[in-house]
Amino acid sequence: MQTLTHTSSVQSPAAKPTAAAGTVLVPAARRPTGERIAQLLALIETQLSVVRRVVRSGEPVYRAGDTFDSLYVVHAGMFKTVNVSADGREQVVGLHFKGDWLGFDGIADGCFGCDAIAMDTGEVWMIRYDALLEGCSRTPTLMAAVHSAMSRELARDRDSMMAMCTLPADARVADFLRNWADTLEERGLRTDCITLRMTRAEIGNFLGMKLETVSRALSRLARDKVIGFSEKGRRDVEIPDVAALSAFIDRSLAAATVH
Repeated sequence: MQTLTHTSSVQSPAAKPTAAAGTVLVPAARRPTGERIAQLLALIETQLSVVRRVVRSGEPVYRAGDTFDSLYVVHAGMFKTVNVSADGREQVVGLHFKGDWLGFDGIADGCFGCDAIAMDTGEVWMIRYDALLEGCSRTPTLMAAVHSAMSRELARDRDSMMAMCTLPADARVADFLRNWADTLEERGLRTDCITLRMTRAEIGNFLGMKLETVSRALSRLARDKVIGFSEKGRRDVEIPDVAALSAFIDRSLAAATVH
């Protein structure tokens, strides 16, 4: 078992780009997610100097307003990005798993626009932005990986907005659980019982609904037997059949359209 340390530097020789630049990779969109993530991490390790950093639950990777000079790749754990309104209210705007990037929002203005917080103990790889630009200029596959990551982030934001605007509350919670399960499956993790690293209030905040609405939606999903709750606690959600969860979402959307 690998022991994670708080901060360690991994230096990669600058003389290695030729092999990677000549390597033919299957386009990211055609590769299974697990394979894509493994290739991304291997590419970063061989082409860039990274600083590995362990972040404990509740600790920030960076804060809104911090000077931007680096991007981060999630190597382990789960992270949330949070915006804080002028009156101090927090809004969860993103969830990030292994292979996801953190910090793209800092490129435009030179400072981060939100907080990135660990939801459990995890590890991020810090990559200096100037080094990333240099690496991309000499290694087309690295540039393609960064562009692909940006594209996926835009697509996730679009899908999240569509769900918030079109799905009724029960289906929105079901869609949230399905996406979580899909994300775990893509990374080779079990999906029949998932541990939610968020409180009901945080889920409601992320989905744009009240805590009570989230609780009612989860109760209905349990009554309809598309989810269950583990004996260990109500943060452990059992999903016996993801297809049944998808069917529930489709039925809810169809019913909402009729009305």
